[in-house]
Amino acid sequence: MKIWVDADACPGGVKDIVIRAAHRRKVETVFVANKIIALPDSPLFSCLQVDMSPDAADRLIGESAQTGDLVITQDIPLAHILVHRNIVVINPRGETFTTENIGERLSMRDLSQHRRDAGEMTGGPKAFGEREKRQFSSTFDRELTKLLRVSMSG
Repeated sequence: MKIWVDADACPGGVKDIVIRAAHRRKVETVFVANKIIALPDSPLFSCLQVDMSPDAADRLIGESAQTGDLVITQDIPLAHILVHRNIVVINPRGETFTTENIGERLSMRDLSQHRRDAGEMTGGPKAFGEREKRQFSSTFDRELTKLLRVSMSG
């Protein structure tokens, strides 16, 4: 079991939560980004640097993540692919993507993209604060605990 972090746009607070929990629970964690991410000196943590092309980190995670892994990403198309491969995916705001909600999230994302491309200003995401950090921490702990329980029993 591994944790994969789409680290290019991941808030620092989320990275800190992931590092602390992975260290405490001894889970291998891979941060994927187009730049080097400073990580604690531990065999549990690695950073895979990808090129600057769009979606390079998403492609690497999509090709590498396996059932039983946990992926943290804001990228809806990547989440769509992974969810349908039975991989647990959460975003940095603590939302778990599921087969029940990913279709709607993808449609909403595509509509927003279409509106931006047409010149409509749709605004950016809400600010990331303590509330979002707590929500992420709670969801991450719950999903990680479930996955560890399954990996230990199998």
